[in-house]
Amino acid sequence: MDEELVGALQDDYRKAPVSEQDRRMLDYVVQLTRDATRISTEDHARLRSVGFDDKAILQITLIASWFNYINRVADALGVGREG
Repeated sequence: MDEELVGALQDDYRKAPVSEQDRRMLDYVVQLTRDATRISTEDHARLRSVGFDDKAILQITLIASWFNYINRVADALGVGREG
């Protein structure tokens, strides 16, 4: 992956040079990560408006949720921390 793009995504994905579809997906994933209880049908509609179908929305949700889960497991077990 392009290092400049990676840096831009790390700094602020909202300002990174990505497509509107990718930006909407990232908005959704951030909301899911911060507070999944606030995800609404409007969030799904925003994803559909940029071309994601129900299968894609499910896949985005499952992948982001899995990463959130596995990172919490690793954090709780101290994976990657010294000592």
